[in-house]
Amino acid sequence: MKCFILAVGHKMPDWVNTGYLEYIKRIPREISVNLIEIKPEKRAVGKPIEQLLWAEYQRIRAVLPHHCRVKVLDEGGQQWTTKRFANEMQGWMNNGDAIAFVIGGADGLHSDIKHTTNELIAVSEFTLPHGLVRVVLAEQLYRAISILKNHPYHRD
Repeated sequence: MKCFILAVGHKMPDWVNTGYLEYIKRIPREISVNLIEIKPEKRAVGKPIEQLLWAEYQRIRAVLPHHCRVKVLDEGGQQWTTKRFANEMQGWMNNGDAIAFVIGGADGLHSDIKHTTNELIAVSEFTLPHGLVRVVLAEQLYRAISILKNHPYHRD
C-alpha cells in the first residue's frame, strides 16, 4: 500500500521532524509513506487569505499523485476512532488503493480541495498546528497497522 502525505509547510522545527520520523520508521516496509512538503505562500500585508489558499491549492494539485483516494485532514471533518481508521486502512490495503492525506498550512486549505476530496477527516476537535498534525497522522498510521497486525503497541 502506498500512502502520500501532502503537507503545506517546510522547514519544520526539529521536534516535528523527529516525531514524524519516529513513527514512520516503525511502519512495516509493505506500506510506503511518502511525505511531500509544499511550500506555503508568502504572507504579505494586504494579501487576502483566499488568494494565499488558492496558490497553495494549486501547488497541492500539481504534486497530488494520480489514482489516489484523497483524504483531507480538516478540523471540520468527520471524527474517526483509531479502530475505524484501522478498519478503513484494511479496506484500502485489500483494494490496493493508494491514499493521499492532505494537511493544510497555517491558514488551512482552500475550499475547492475540500469539495473535491473523497473524505474530510478531523484529527481532533482542537485546532492543532499543522506540524503537529503530521506527527499525529504518522502515529495513527503506525497504530492502525499495529491493530491490524495484532502488535502490542495498541492496547484496548
